[in-house]
Amino acid sequence: MIKIQRNSVIALGANLSFDQTPPILTLRHAVRELSRKGMVVTAESRFYATPCFPPGAGPDYVNAAIAINANLSPVDLLVVLHEVEEMFGRRREQRWGMRTLDLDLIFYGDNVLPTIEEFEAWCNLPSEVQAKTAPTELILPHPRLQDRAFVLVPMADVAPDWRHPVLGKTVVEMLADLPPKEVAEVKPLLL
Repeated sequence: MIKIQRNSVIALGANLSFDQTPPILTLRHAVRELSRKGMVVTAESRFYATPCFPPGAGPDYVNAAIAINANLSPVDLLVVLHEVEEMFGRRREQRWGMRTLDLDLIFYGDNVLPTIEEFEAWCNLPSEVQAKTAPTELILPHPRLQDRAFVLVPMADVAPDWRHPVLGKTVVEMLADLPPKEVAEVKPLLL
């Protein structure tokens, strides 16, 4: 059974302009739009310049994270995130491709969805398989968050002590497990 959870983190990213608006402004506008849709933003990370993932797939990204409170189920929250992405020109044509806006629900309290077995199966898929196949159900926590500096560095600004319900590690601990070179590539933008 899913508990309605008010404590969630959303990762934000963009590497393409939308309607002549640069990615950093698109992220700011998206946060404002989420607030208009009833999300209470409790913390915002700094903005970071990050190398495009996967490497060579397009321009570098601007990434950030926000902590929110929302009285929505995880599936309903995901619907809102997709609506906001669409408002800012997001088209789901290529997995892990360039985008005007990417809003990923990273965690929803301590919920593991859809089941621990399905979470672990997805988490253990090789990257090359995940690059070609999207899950049919919402997987939480995000199955690759522990592998991605561009997610963990901004998360450390807003939820450093959140403990992964499967891995048992905090955001800070998962970040410390990454190669230092990958972490160093995520650079704060001076605004």
